[in-house]
Amino acid sequence: MKGMVPVLVGFARALRSRGLAVGPGDVATYCAAAATLDPTDLADLYWTGRTTLVSRRDDLAAFDEVFHQYFLGGRRPVDELLRLTARVSTEAESTLEVPLADERGEEDDDEQATMGLVASAADVLRHRAFADCTPDELRAVRRITAKLRLDPPRRRTRRSRPSARGRRPDLRRTVRETLRLHGEPVPLRWREPRVRPRPLVLILDVSGSMADHSRALLQFAWSARRAVVKVEVFCFGTRLTRITPALRRRTPDRALADAAELVLDWDGGTRIGASLDRFVRTAGRRGVARGGVVVICSDGMDRGDPDLLAEAMERLSRQCRRIVWCTPHGPGAGVGLVVAEPYVDLVVRGRDLASLAELADVLPTLP
Repeated sequence: MKGMVPVLVGFARALRSRGLAVGPGDVATYCAAAATLDPTDLADLYWTGRTTLVSRRDDLAAFDEVFHQYFLGGRRPVDELLRLTARVSTEAESTLEVPLADERGEEDDDEQATMGLVASAADVLRHRAFADCTPDELRAVRRITAKLRLDPPRRRTRRSRPSARGRRPDLRRTVRETLRLHGEPVPLRWREPRVRPRPLVLILDVSGSMADHSRALLQFAWSARRAVVKVEVFCFGTRLTRITPALRRRTPDRALADAAELVLDWDGGTRIGASLDRFVRTAGRRGVARGGVVVICSDGMDRGDPDLLAEAMERLSRQCRRIVWCTPHGPGAGVGLVVAEPYVDLVVRGRDLASLAELADVLPTLP
């Protein structure tokens, strides 16, 4: 982001030269807001600048013109609506994306039709299986997955907190307010139970049979790691590997690269039973999953001992609150899933971006 600050300051100067009232405080807010976003995403820079640097509706047209002139050299072709190139620094050139701003001109109809095609393409990409995606589409999927907002499952604790309408009256606070007002009656005060996030454990299958889905699932795990405080991520093929430290990187590409270095059996065989048995005997005994939700992402193609898998699942069901199995093939597919299904609370699909979004929506609703 340090390399982008001079670029953003120069853009603010260009706006001031066109008569826009852009002060130093506005520029600082623009840079601070852009620091929380992807600095290589020109769409984020556009909408962030439009929100923080434009104070009057009459200045929108001038802002759009300066933005396209500054970042795109004045080019506004419709066929480059999705992918436009901008010079970010003097040494590197990055391929960025930006939607064109609303304009009243002869190209309105063409731009509206193109935006309709873009929305349709995004919907198709959302429901396209990871195995059917091209490399460019997989990169787009990873960008969208990185912006998923995961709300963790929560539980009520024994402690309580003040509330406007709680479950039980707060007699101590009520009496205190009455004494403060010298005996004048006050409305009854209430308390409600405190709510804390449950631990979330992701156990991802990175064996050869999951090669088309493993990177998308790791991207989902990276997004979950950013949203949830108590989250642990493990990968397995023929052995179990903890990759939680690798997912603490700010950028998903760096996190996935570090995770790939830790996992020695990537795209290898599958031994679900041995891996889960290792988990319940090590991390499970330390209480990693106590009271939490364990999400197992695997196609269930197990080549290990079914009895070992059944025993590990039975022990895991006693160590955690809920077990969710995410599979790209649906319930009943794979010997491992058939063996583990009696101990699984919920089976969900994990074959495309829409199913991962559904998984993110269903996790907060688990009791």
